[in-house]
Amino acid sequence: MTNVSEQFNNQFAPVKALLIYQNQATEKDNYGYETNKNEAYVESYDIGKRGQPVNAHPLSIAEMVTLSKLFQSTEELKSNYLKPKGLLPVNVLYLDAQAEGYVIWYTPPMVVNLFFVDGLQIPTGEAHIPAMVWKASKNSLNVYALKGKSKPNANTSLYHAPYFNIYDSGNVCMGTVRIAIDRFTRLEDFISKWETYFFGSYFSHTIGNHSGAQVDLVSLWQQQVATGRPFPTELLNKHYNLQLKSLIK
Repeated sequence: MTNVSEQFNNQFAPVKALLIYQNQATEKDNYGYETNKNEAYVESYDIGKRGQPVNAHPLSIAEMVTLSKLFQSTEELKSNYLKPKGLLPVNVLYLDAQAEGYVIWYTPPMVVNLFFVDGLQIPTGEAHIPAMVWKASKNSLNVYALKGKSKPNANTSLYHAPYFNIYDSGNVCMGTVRIAIDRFTRLEDFISKWETYFFGSYFSHTIGNHSGAQVDLVSLWQQQVATGRPFPTELLNKHYNLQLKSLIK
C-alpha cells in the first residue's frame, strides 16, 4: 500500500495570477466570407507577501514558456496533434502543428472511386482526377487543383477543384460527415482521414458561383467515369491570382 500522507502535508502558496481579456470579432477573407476572430490579452500578476496581486504586467515570453512546460508535463494535456510518426511525408508542403494548426499537402493525378447522388445521373465509379492541393485544420477543408504531375512550389498557380460541394473559395461543404479529428491525431492519420472524408462522401450539388471547370460538371464526370480517360486539365478554371504561398498564413 502506498503511503500518501506526505502529499496531504505539502503546502502550496500562490505565486502568480493571470487575468484574461478577450475580444470577439469577425473578419472577411479575400472572397468576402466572414470568419470569427478571437483576440486575447493576458495580464500577469505577482502575488505579494500578504497574498494580494501586485506588479500587473503583460504576460511575458518567459512566463509563457514556463506555463507551456507545466501544461506539457500534465498527462491529460499532452498532445500528438499533427506530429509525424516518423520522417515527414514527402507530399506535405507546409505544417503548422500548433493546437489550432493546419497542414497543406498535395496528391498527384490518380484514379479514385467517386460517389454521386442519384439526382446528378452520374454513375458511381472510378475516374481519373487531377493533381490536388489540400489545406485542412481540425474542422475545415479546402481543396484546389493543379496542372501537371510535379510537386508544386510556393509560386505554383492554383486552379478550382473540379468537384461538387465546394465553395468558390475552395472550402468544402462536408454536410453531415462526422469529423473525428482531435488533439491525439497524428499527421499521417490526419491526412488519411481528410482524404477519406472527401472522397468517401457523396457529391451532390454546386454551391454559389463555383464553377470547377470550363464545361458542365455533370457532363465532365459522366465522361470521366464512362471513358476512364486521364483528366483533361486544360478544362480547369484558374483561381484568380492565387498561388500556393497564398495558403500559408
